[in-house]
Amino acid sequence: MIIKRLRNLSFKSFFILGGVFIRKPFLIVPTYKGTRNTIHTCNDCFGKSHHGDNRANAFRHALWNYMICEQVYRISGSVDSAMEWSKKITDLHEDLSPNSDLARAMDLHNNRIGRKFFAEKIEIELNHIQEFRLMSQKAVKISSLEDIKMIKNELVYIED
Repeated sequence: MIIKRLRNLSFKSFFILGGVFIRKPFLIVPTYKGTRNTIHTCNDCFGKSHHGDNRANAFRHALWNYMICEQVYRISGSVDSAMEWSKKITDLHEDLSPNSDLARAMDLHNNRIGRKFFAEKIEIELNHIQEFRLMSQKAVKISSLEDIKMIKNELVYIED
């Protein structure tokens, strides 16, 4: 899945992504592990339905950011560095992937929730997958960019 996605990148997008990783090559492996673990977990929990703009997608974006943070934290030892890197990579993903404005805003919002959860729960032993599943069940359905601005701490989704 990850390799397939990389193969489908345009030369420009591949160049941009390469430029990000060339500055911090030691973060390639943790980013890959976090991404791979997220995809495997989402496939196990939701099958292919996490590729829509639904609750499963909200789960995936929050979990992806958490997992990248977790993997990078193991190397850097810094919550701030882990969160900065996760934001950089996942924001770049949104910049390189064609999406409607609302879907992009939804993904960025859910990414932020995942990083926030990481920062708040780093010292607490818990089942983060179960926590994100509960959060996705309570996710708020949105239909406009204004809806997202009003929702601060919940996951959001567009379609059922």
